[in-house]
Amino acid sequence: MLTRTTIHTDGTWRDALSGETRDVLDPADGRPFAVVAEGAAADADAAVTAARTAFDSGAWPRTSVTERAALLRRVAALLVRDREEIALLESRDAGKTLEEGRVDVDCVADAFRYFADLVLAEGAGRVVDAGSDTVHSVVVHEPVGVCAMITPWNYPLLQASWKIAPALAAGNTFVIKPSEITPLSTVALIALLAEAGLPNGVANLVTGPGHTVGARLAEHPDTDLVSFTGGLASGVKVAQAAASGVKKVALELGGKNPNVVFADACDTADGFDTAVDQALNAAFMHSGQVCSAGSRLIIEESVRERFVAELSRRAARIRLGRGTEKDVECGPLVSRAQLERTEEYVASALAEGAVLRSGGRRPEPSAARPAGGYFYQPTVLDRCHRRMRVIREEIFGPVLTVETFRTEEEAVALANDTEYGLAGAVWTTDAARARRVAGRLRHGTVWINDFHPYLPQAEWGGFGKSGVGRELGPSGLAEYREAKHVYQNLAPRPVRWFSG
Repeated sequence: MLTRTTIHTDGTWRDALSGETRDVLDPADGRPFAVVAEGAAADADAAVTAARTAFDSGAWPRTSVTERAALLRRVAALLVRDREEIALLESRDAGKTLEEGRVDVDCVADAFRYFADLVLAEGAGRVVDAGSDTVHSVVVHEPVGVCAMITPWNYPLLQASWKIAPALAAGNTFVIKPSEITPLSTVALIALLAEAGLPNGVANLVTGPGHTVGARLAEHPDTDLVSFTGGLASGVKVAQAAASGVKKVALELGGKNPNVVFADACDTADGFDTAVDQALNAAFMHSGQVCSAGSRLIIEESVRERFVAELSRRAARIRLGRGTEKDVECGPLVSRAQLERTEEYVASALAEGAVLRSGGRRPEPSAARPAGGYFYQPTVLDRCHRRMRVIREEIFGPVLTVETFRTEEEAVALANDTEYGLAGAVWTTDAARARRVAGRLRHGTVWINDFHPYLPQAEWGGFGKSGVGRELGPSGLAEYREAKHVYQNLAPRPVRWFSG
């Protein structure tokens, strides 16, 4: 059993002020494998005080971009050094396969390198033409201040890096609260920041529940920005809490993401194989616990039966098991609550007329799948329609729904018929159609003949109820900055506006 002192305040690791702890469960068998501190509002207050002092009086906000970039690069190097250890921690904590954990660590290192490069490449500000030789006008950017960060359970390390790297690059201090379900890789990352030489008080961590620690961080009068990634209902509460202090808010609240497949994408054997393979990846990566999961297959009617039959055949062959086991392709759901939520959604879909083509139940236990694990078979639900809950609501489980269309206009209408708007994809060999459909999809990321890749240099975020603001890219850095206009009169003289 791992026992971690997981609250980090002003450079010191400590227990919760209350002395309370929480067991962290391994989703592959449902058993505790670590113990962490169970922080509360008082712990959040202490962390914010440390971050406030470090911002107002410490050196970090006034450190040169060269020094900040150098520290970010040192963190990236430490992540490379500890890749296997952190990937294993992420696999056991979140249930994902070990290879997925390795990919996550690599992507986190990439994010730290990207924001280091971005701040180094910037100039001293944007010069504004004031229309006069005697005026020097420039727009500069300064850090927001103390940032409250609340991250989800599905990609704890990755989502932490998307907030921490730009916040540090911009010169902020922060308090981060990881999900109480999967806190361990964030604890490891904060330890690497300290090892890299980040000054005390700049990075603070409080482990604990969202309704106490997260709520306090969102409403705290000394936090200047709240960045939250998670579910829609919780995001609304965070925004409401932050509104009283008129704080900057960045929200990434998930999606109900369409994967639109036109018949011409399946005209060749290779095209058909690729589209089916990518539909599997879109829906079942990390057991569907991905905010951008392609959980809605929207397929042209003329190829629906052939496509869904092959998709269902392959889905039934996905190897489920503990993420650290050899040859396992998909791990468990993160918790019993998530497993039961998935079961309830599938039951409701079947009651509303969906046709089960694959999965739809817990698998039989095996050596790789202990009886207490939170495993659920990859599930394909055919003949779905827009009135079903399973189509409208985010499931966060290994469930793929199938809808059909006959015309391009109908395909676009189906894909956009959602209150979310995070990501979507279109598959076609017609380049003009691809550009046309991509241009009409109301989603923050649109893939053409692909699904899931992202780039740290490209913005990530959604339309509609998928959130507010952007992570990654130049806009991801801008979230953690305030713009300031500095206007200098080089030849001041009296204005004589008033006659007296």
